[in-house]
Amino acid sequence: MNTATIRRRGGFSLVELMVSVVIGLLALLFATRLVISGEANKDAAVGGSDSMQNGMLAMFSLSGDASTAGWGLNDRTVAGCNTTFSDQRGYQLLGAKQDGVDITPLAAVVIQSNGTAPDVISFNSGSANAGVGSIGMNADYGGESYVVSAIRSPYGYNPGDVLVVAPQTPDRPCTIMQMAGLNPAVGHDAEFLLAGGAQYRYNPAASMVQGYAKNVTFMYNLGQPDRLHFHTWSVQNGILMLRATDLAGAEQSGTSVADNIVSIKAQYGFDNRALPNYDPNPAGNGTQMVATSTGMQTTVWSATMMDADNDGVNGGPGDYQRIAAVRIAVVARSKTVEKPRPGADCTATTAMPTVFSNAVPNGVTAVPMTVDVAVAGDPVSWKCYRYRVFETIVPILNAQYRP
Repeated sequence: MNTATIRRRGGFSLVELMVSVVIGLLALLFATRLVISGEANKDAAVGGSDSMQNGMLAMFSLSGDASTAGWGLNDRTVAGCNTTFSDQRGYQLLGAKQDGVDITPLAAVVIQSNGTAPDVISFNSGSANAGVGSIGMNADYGGESYVVSAIRSPYGYNPGDVLVVAPQTPDRPCTIMQMAGLNPAVGHDAEFLLAGGAQYRYNPAASMVQGYAKNVTFMYNLGQPDRLHFHTWSVQNGILMLRATDLAGAEQSGTSVADNIVSIKAQYGFDNRALPNYDPNPAGNGTQMVATSTGMQTTVWSATMMDADNDGVNGGPGDYQRIAAVRIAVVARSKTVEKPRPGADCTATTAMPTVFSNAVPNGVTAVPMTVDVAVAGDPVSWKCYRYRVFETIVPILNAQYRP
């Protein structure tokens, strides 16, 4: 028996064994890397899917609200009117500024711009079939349990309807009231009764009652109380929140709509053209076409209220009546946290996102806004998440049609 045969029968040598171990470790290392890389890619894909789904849900909700905002509020007397509003269930109108003074405007859209932080956005509309069914007040009102209309048994006004009492003079605010029905007494069917109790949640307390003069005050019907569409959107700790008059339990504290929404932003689209006899109605003044009847146009974007009608007042009713559209952005983040390399910082996202960068419509200067996507109280750096930005522009319903 030769030496080679004896060596083969003795098994592996130490060198051969070490080479085998090294090859096995290298194979294990490559397999581990492959698994880790695959898991990371899967997490990124799943996180991207989550942010896409949540962002689309949030944008669908906001744009849906914006598309109906303004119904019943496009009359010059109502749109932008500083309004006394009371709800027994706790809903409050979103506040704004008029030349630095706090007001609560009744308008299709009200934006509380917060710089790089999430905005608060309110969309308001009524539901009456008439849209804007105005009736003059035929007697002075000073806190009585009824208001007297200029029409007896008016069509379209039903028990429980929510009314906006609006003066033609700017010396006092508008008031939201709720009618209990028409006075059944003979000869008093022009009186709208104002009853108290939980059923009539929008009637103001006696201390909030405004006095109104006849012939210069009108009443507008916003429809039934359970369909009054006053909505306020905000973001709290990465959750999209909604306060609503027509959603039980969400009037005061709000309800969650979508998670992992880190910001919502909005801009007014103003028509700030300084035109003589400004009339946005595309059909003119009803009897003839006028030179300025070209319809409303978005000529400037602004996150804050401006003197759009050039009357010297910033945030007056005329400025809200110049809002042709609203631009909305939603920023959603992935649920998955992407871990950094040992000793390194996260690199899933390296810069805060920017919204509203595109100049649309054509010729209108864009006003980009940087969004702070850090969530208060989150121990994980914002750079460890991936983000998706969703944007849209929604025209304000019937904004250019003025009764």
